[in-house]
Amino acid sequence: MHHIVGVDLGGTNIVTGVVAEDGSRIHGVRSVPTGAEQGPDAVVERIVSTAKASIADARAAMPRMELIGAGIGSPGPLDRRSGLVLLTPNLGWVNMPLRQRLQDGLGLRTALDNDANCAILGEWWQGAARGTRVTVGLTIGTGIGGGIIIDGRLFHGATDIAGEIGHMTIDAHGRRCKCGNYGCIEAYASGPNIALRAVEAIQSGGQSTLPSLVRGELSQVTAQTVYDAAHAGDELALEVVRDTAKYLGAAVASLINIFNPEAIVIVGGVTRAGESLFEPLRREVARRAFKPAVQVCRIVPGELTGEAGVYGAARAFIEQTEAGIV
Repeated sequence: MHHIVGVDLGGTNIVTGVVAEDGSRIHGVRSVPTGAEQGPDAVVERIVSTAKASIADARAAMPRMELIGAGIGSPGPLDRRSGLVLLTPNLGWVNMPLRQRLQDGLGLRTALDNDANCAILGEWWQGAARGTRVTVGLTIGTGIGGGIIIDGRLFHGATDIAGEIGHMTIDAHGRRCKCGNYGCIEAYASGPNIALRAVEAIQSGGQSTLPSLVRGELSQVTAQTVYDAAHAGDELALEVVRDTAKYLGAAVASLINIFNPEAIVIVGGVTRAGESLFEPLRREVARRAFKPAVQVCRIVPGELTGEAGVYGAARAFIEQTEAGIV
């Protein structure tokens, strides 16, 4: 069976693996820090070396494995046909020829797509949204992205910008986002901003166990620290998680009213908050969205923990090959 290298490039980590063409298995999954502060050349070198390590692992298990290409999901906006990453607020790239750089490094035909698109495509192909016709997904990590599946195909829009759900405005006069806009959902519910809101609450006099979890170094508070404190019953942390659910609920309700999907899939570290996030999120959506649309839509965490983007990047290669893009 043919195999495809999948690469998930995130603001924090690079994950690579080798995926069977039918999605039935994945081999050689590797994860390394992105190291964006070292510049784009260093990041590309790390992508190539990590992908090669995944290929070596896969070949050790399947000596006759035939690789037919590679797919990479990158933060966007981007242009799939030219292979350019146009802008990455969390990596600081502008007009980066990422597809060609990876193609040269691996010697394989390569497809480029948005990283969040790939994660949701992976969940639709082999994860929590299997069997659906219309799915909308959010990826929540260093930033917030999204993906839209309509009639079993990724919807890219006129210029590959569709699915930038993280930059949906939920407060016209709200927090400034890294993209330059104000009030984006990313400015409230991404991992770093969940942590920031908790720190701000403590600095405003709120009582919490969070400082003790980071030895008083509030700069070390992360979204995971907030989730841990919430699970332990810390009221301030629980309030931050509940507020996060309300912010996400406003965005998800709008998506449900617009697309009438069968599933909303949420992928990324925020899902570690569990039902302390999903229960109030579902309540907020039910309060805001049209009832017939809510009744048919499952709001679920992703199933392909850490691997959704790799699966999706491989699937993007298949779809772009069929479309004549690569």
